[in-house]
Amino acid sequence: MAHSPEELAALKRAIYDKVKPRRRKFIDKVGYDTWDPFQEPMDPLDLREDASRRTSQQLIAEFLAATPGASDEFAKGAWELCLGVMTGSERHRGMYAFSKWHKELLAREGIEADLGPVK
Repeated sequence: MAHSPEELAALKRAIYDKVKPRRRKFIDKVGYDTWDPFQEPMDPLDLREDASRRTSQQLIAEFLAATPGASDEFAKGAWELCLGVMTGSERHRGMYAFSKWHKELLAREGIEADLGPVK
């Protein structure tokens, strides 16, 4: 059911009047005119997919299945990097870029790029 602009303004004022003082302080800071109590909720983040159309949980499950004997600490690190890369975190992009660069450096110098056995 669509409301007229006057009805929406009255509803907004009614909501504002019923809000607790602490929340009202936030609304005043944002600006009453800018505040929208009727906005739609955002999409959940856990539905993000990478270029391969996999979610972060699918990626980490496949990775850990392909890495037998991975420790909990190893899995936690992989999970953190997976989430960081999927969200575009500069910190995690830097970690990924360094790892890739280091592997290529070792390959150019003829050094085995193995960090040791997975525990």
